[in-house]
Amino acid sequence: MTEPGTAETQDLPAIAERGAAAAPAASRRTSLLVTLVLGGLTAVPPLSMDMYLPALPQVTAALHSPAATVQLTLTTCLAGMALGQMIVGPMSDKWGRRRPLLAGMVIYILATALCAIATSAELLIAFRLLQGLAGAAGIVIARAVVRDLYDGVAMARFFSTLMLISGVAPVVAPLIGGQILRLTDWRGVFVVLTAVGVALTLLVWRKLDETLPPARRHSGGLGQTLRTMRDLLADRVFSGYVLVGAFAFAALFAYISASPFVIQEIYSASPQTFSLLFGINSVGLVAVGQINGKLLVGRVGLDKVLGTGLALTALAATSLLLMSAGVFGPVGLVPMAAGLFVLMASMGLVMPSTNTLALLRTPHAAGSASALLGTSTFLLGSVASPLVGIAGERTAVPMALVQLSCAVLALVSFLGMCRPWQRRGESNGSTAGERTRL
Repeated sequence: MTEPGTAETQDLPAIAERGAAAAPAASRRTSLLVTLVLGGLTAVPPLSMDMYLPALPQVTAALHSPAATVQLTLTTCLAGMALGQMIVGPMSDKWGRRRPLLAGMVIYILATALCAIATSAELLIAFRLLQGLAGAAGIVIARAVVRDLYDGVAMARFFSTLMLISGVAPVVAPLIGGQILRLTDWRGVFVVLTAVGVALTLLVWRKLDETLPPARRHSGGLGQTLRTMRDLLADRVFSGYVLVGAFAFAALFAYISASPFVIQEIYSASPQTFSLLFGINSVGLVAVGQINGKLLVGRVGLDKVLGTGLALTALAATSLLLMSAGVFGPVGLVPMAAGLFVLMASMGLVMPSTNTLALLRTPHAAGSASALLGTSTFLLGSVASPLVGIAGERTAVPMALVQLSCAVLALVSFLGMCRPWQRRGESNGSTAGERTRL
């Protein structure tokens, strides 16, 4: 267990499962509010990415730019979120969670508003980079707050609960984006995102208390931050989970980046049909995440759950590559959509398990560990994005090939570095993992 916090922290209940039953009603209400706020913060990436996806072909035409250039607006936003986490994560270990979070959200609002008035692809790419840098604060600090408050099985279940909340964003975001395009052009998508950023910032300001007490903050400067990062990366098992999560997300982001063109250009679907399919796939991710949190966590070891999710990812990517390459002859939209559904749903097993298993090893530097998790994830995702467009817009083979490569690398990292069979006492998500230090 982490150390007890300040009075504000102690008002945020269920710091561990064993105290949940005795928590007063007021504490349980506070916990629900914190859950909603953290879910909103983790929804920043899918809101920023997915609401914009149906507009990609329209942006290509409006700004007179090739598809590969417009896809860079996704890549730079993702790269910004990666770099921003490396900055904000250590800051939150030094100054607490609340102040860096609020500053990042204010800058996110300004950057998103600038995206709405961009007059060229180059300006849009630059503003999306700034948007990603600022939006990183919500992602990295949300994970650090979870580590401040929860441990072991309770933390794994909380991450699954967050997936239920944040998973609503990728379900509704493309649907909203598709409907916005029926009323206005792609600029209206960023106007709506600006309004969402304002609402979320106000909610954070009023409802999220500080969770890292001064006694547990780091007082060192850049040198200590770099030493902390070095020590974290020196832990082979932690680094293994970092790579597993990064490669798995790269496979997912290859789908996110390529699917607007695959579904709408290759299979001639409308933006509304694409949004519907994307929403169905997101429902699959959320549903599997809830099965994981409600039925599997505490009964099945987290490493076993993670291994199963990675195997499903590799299986789905293999089937997508075979279909895209024409091994089964011409295939329609339904078989491809089914393969994409399995790939995305498997992330409901992979993502909560990876975050929990990695953060269990780092209770003393949750912000920095969260930054490494997020940065590696978004950096590899930003690499995957342009790769899927190398062969143009008329084939899904690059998308499937990138997905399969990333799935195989995630499995290799899991088996070669994490080696769960050597750590049976930790893999059940119990507080034994808390005792694993760097």
